[in-house]
Amino acid sequence: MKSLNQLSKKELKKIKMIVFDVDGVLVPRGTKIKQLGNITTLETKIIAPRQIEQIKTLHTKGFLINISSGRSLCMLQEMFREILPFVSLSYECGSATWYKGDVYQHVNSFTNLQKVFLQLKKVTNKNIKGFEPKEFIVTIHCKKKDKNIEKIVGEYKNLCTHWNGEAYDVLVKNKQNKAVGLRQVMKIFRLKKENIMAIGDNYNDHELLQASGIPISADKSRVKGKFYVPLTGKLLPADKLMQKILLL
Repeated sequence: MKSLNQLSKKELKKIKMIVFDVDGVLVPRGTKIKQLGNITTLETKIIAPRQIEQIKTLHTKGFLINISSGRSLCMLQEMFREILPFVSLSYECGSATWYKGDVYQHVNSFTNLQKVFLQLKKVTNKNIKGFEPKEFIVTIHCKKKDKNIEKIVGEYKNLCTHWNGEAYDVLVKNKQNKAVGLRQVMKIFRLKKENIMAIGDNYNDHELLQASGIPISADKSRVKGKFYVPLTGKLLPADKLMQKILLL
């Protein structure tokens, strides 16, 4: 992998869309969640003013911006309220995409996840912090990896789990990932792989980066790309990438 500093203007010529992962890229990692009975408390992070202005500037330069996350649409809309006119939102690991009020559903996972969800809800131990409200996937926040969760999901051949260091996403194998969402977004905007730059920092971003023309790793210890963003200083990886693009 090359350092982001080596990214050249020539390599940007074919790029028409920049795809950003959220946690660890546009906002700091970590989710504060607390569940007590039927009451779930979940922290909503808000994109910083500096990143708002950078995205608006990229928009004026002609770049399409897609935000790709495992989070729900409702959560992403709250996080990015100020830039919704300038972005599309692919949510719940590529399950659907929102763009200017229209929702494009890419995956129907209901019959695949309904039974396992009811089983997982019965798992109770001090390790489990809570279930994050989702429409198409199941997300369980834990203090650490949980053998009970892995065992239950492992009984379903068509399902898999993605552990991101603080939560499990339960997904339909090969049909629910960020690359599936990206390929559908490319159809919506009539783009090709060579027109896409994507940045991600976690294990569930692997497929996303591989599906893009210029993959950027925001944490080379977790995911590989053509370029990587050095994790030094206080600036978030998305900030560093946008700075570089605007400079070029």
